[in-house]
Amino acid sequence: MSIPTSASAFGVTERQAHVLVGVDALARAMPQAVILEGGSAGERAAVALYLAARLNCEAALPPCGVCATCRQILDKVFLDLQYFDGAAETIKVDAMREVRRLVGEPPRGPGRRVIILAEAQGLTEEAANALLKAMEEPRPGNVFVLLTPQRERLFLTLVSRSFTLTLAWPDTAVPLPAGGEDDPWPLLDALHGFWRSGRGWFPANKGRPSRLCAERVVTELSRELAAFFSGRADTDLADLLSGCRDPDIPRRLDLLLSECQEALVLSPTPVNPALVLDRLATRAYLWLRG
Repeated sequence: MSIPTSASAFGVTERQAHVLVGVDALARAMPQAVILEGGSAGERAAVALYLAARLNCEAALPPCGVCATCRQILDKVFLDLQYFDGAAETIKVDAMREVRRLVGEPPRGPGRRVIILAEAQGLTEEAANALLKAMEEPRPGNVFVLLTPQRERLFLTLVSRSFTLTLAWPDTAVPLPAGGEDDPWPLLDALHGFWRSGRGWFPANKGRPSRLCAERVVTELSRELAAFFSGRADTDLADLLSGCRDPDIPRRLDLLLSECQEALVLSPTPVNPALVLDRLATRAYLWLRG
């Protein structure tokens, strides 16, 4: 299925062409809050901006992708667009309180004010509660769009107030390479064993893994978690999570993996990969065995 030129202007990929029908249907009877799940972070952001333009472009067949409104939305400078990127920085509670104040006012233009929260699974509980209050008290003309890999990664109170639109799922089954000093599989096996029995992790971790090896461990665990959220039960991590009594543990583990990834990849100062993995191992053990 091919996509129209206007959609490609917003970065919508051919893989997500099917979702445009749903976006157009939503725009005709827009709910107050929408969750966009599935796809990659870039694909979710592209569809969200397309939706914002669909609600505000004044062309005969919106969005046109070339008018001043569409260009401003693409550049994230449109007056009735608020864009928060949880992947770039933590979405703070003060920002959500400001959103709550803002949605008490009508949009500045003739269309809708669109509040996009990219990677909304990174919201702290305090910020999520402030967002929830904003969602409960808006004037007409305000729309919330929450982007997340899977809806299960969000607080249930946010999901229950939102309509969910699912993009094509990314491939979570591509294995990481094995062999060599950066091979993650021995550490992954040790982690899974430690989470089951409480034994075998620290001796396996004394070899001082490289940063690349640690990144691969975190990447594979994130891939297993994404598979669990999408309904697959054929991984070691899914087997562990299926026995958890606390339904919030998968979301907490997702946030912990994001913190580990940030420490390993984005930290401006060198970090000890073994300490990052030790923190991941011990915190997750307490949750999984609690």
